[in-house]
Amino acid sequence: MKDPWNPLSLPSQRGRTVVVTGGNAGIGYFIVEQLAQAGARVVIASRSQQKARTAISAVKERVGATDLDFVALDLSSMESVREAAEQLNALDRIDVLINNAGITDAGKRREVTKDGHELVVGTNFLGHFALTALVFRSIQPEGRVVGLGSLSAASTKLEADDLYSERDYQPSRAYGFSKHAVHGFAFELDRRLRAVGDSRASLLAHPGWASDKFTPRVPGVNDNPSKVPNPLPMPQGKDKGAWPIVRAATDPDAESGTYFGPGGTGGLAGNPVRATPPESSAAPAFGGALWKDAEQRSGVTFAL
Repeated sequence: MKDPWNPLSLPSQRGRTVVVTGGNAGIGYFIVEQLAQAGARVVIASRSQQKARTAISAVKERVGATDLDFVALDLSSMESVREAAEQLNALDRIDVLINNAGITDAGKRREVTKDGHELVVGTNFLGHFALTALVFRSIQPEGRVVGLGSLSAASTKLEADDLYSERDYQPSRAYGFSKHAVHGFAFELDRRLRAVGDSRASLLAHPGWASDKFTPRVPGVNDNPSKVPNPLPMPQGKDKGAWPIVRAATDPDAESGTYFGPGGTGGLAGNPVRATPPESSAAPAFGGALWKDAEQRSGVTFAL
């Protein structure tokens, strides 16, 4: 089915407030830049205030946007997540929460968060689960939560009984598990929203293959481009990798439960279109068990 979405001509976002975790670098930076250019007020939630301020200055210089702010957030610390949520709940409104931040380069040895959970899943998923739960009451009716998925979930066999790698740790496996969890949370949130008739939406998007090598240089934000060759016949930078996430946040016709990704080259690059998630990530049994376990591990109850 032909999809006419144009990522270079977004609907106006004036009057909307979007929170982007990890919006100071990588794909997150370009999510912020594109939304700000469309008129949104954007709040970057990240660990480094200095890096966030640098990103904010770059957005202002590159696209002329001025309504940007920063909230400190370390997703590997539940104390930090609670403090960030308190500040975000003090905003006059939140229209979209984009759970973008995360660890992409897992260490060779298993590490844990400040609360004792495997670091990659604990950061990429559990921290976002708690943050979403704690700010959900502040998200406007018709508002959205957007999770950052990954094709790695399709290439990593889900072992739900070892999600936090307590039995076996491998870096790529841990990262794939973290994205299975992100997927499972997004789809379970969608199911629960629909079950209670909540008008808010949960969506998911993946960036495909987004290479630093083909990303526009932004001084202070991405000064060290990757030297790893891009195997794609259609080179794609992180600016284009942001497109599916931005579409999930802004497409007025996107329904809760929709999964977006690049439409060309096997889902690795191209304009954002509706995609099909791995069956294991989308399974209701996995989502329900994941939710219950996340509440126990985080100490945060997420009741709708």
